Amino acid sequence: MSFSSRLRRLQTQKDTVVCVGLDPVPARLPGALRDGRLPTEAVRTFCADIIEATAPYACAFKPNLAFFEALGPAGHTVLAQVLATVPDDCLVVADAKRGDIGHSSEAYARALYDTFDADACTVSPYLGRDSLAPFLSEADRCAFVLARTSNDGAADLQEACTCDGTPLYRHVARTVADWDDAAEGTAGLVAGATAPEALAELREDAPSLPFLIPGVGAQGGNPSAVVDAAQTDDGPILVNSSRSIIYASEGDEYADAAADAAKALRNALRA
Repeated sequence: MSFSSRLRRLQTQKDTVVCVGLDPVPARLPGALRDGRLPTEAVRTFCADIIEATAPYACAFKPNLAFFEALGPAGHTVLAQVLATVPDDCLVVADAKRGDIGHSSEAYARALYDTFDADACTVSPYLGRDSLAPFLSEADRCAFVLARTSNDGAADLQEACTCDGTPLYRHVARTVADWDDAAEGTAGLVAGATAPEALAELREDAPSLPFLIPGVGAQGGNPSAVVDAAQTDDGPILVNSSRSIIYASEGDEYADAAADAAKALRNALRA
């Protein structure tokens, strides 16, 4: 079963398109978790609690590998332990933004798909089709290619016009749609919620690709604008929120607060 088919099935079963981002910063964890514990232990407990609390309202979790790698050599062990707590009715998107020449990408793909058993990952298109081939070769996985991201600096390069006057992010979308046809449904796009007009253009350029949409929550993306611009019968969306969910409270009730925030986002996207 393709990634998009698996995603649609879970979204129908759970009636949600929410993806919860896991960006654990030890200094921001509740004091009760940090007291007397190693940072790795605190992060592992925190993420496991967040996953358990928010899973009823989410269909996917997106661990950002940078925050686990920042823990040092033990970070990958912690990541594997955290991923083991993700329930079967949720997918895992490894947010790694990989992109390198062929043999390096093969190693990155093995790490994300085989070692960590991620269902999807994020990748950069800058080195071209051959650099992403290892990520596009797994029939039941998905490589979300960066197109128009949600950060302030996205306009620096992504909105630059190509020779025919097309913004670069639209050229990326059209190219990735062609790659997806050749790869038989293993590509998607990262399209930020903070630029709804660009989001609508990307959906026009790639009507059937799954979209991973960051930027709702702390970055100010509007849930209703996202749905209006990107949700279609053919193209599933994953709407990611990280900080506004996992740090909804920095007190002892952090898990309950995260659950409330995830539920509120689910309901806003439904509406």
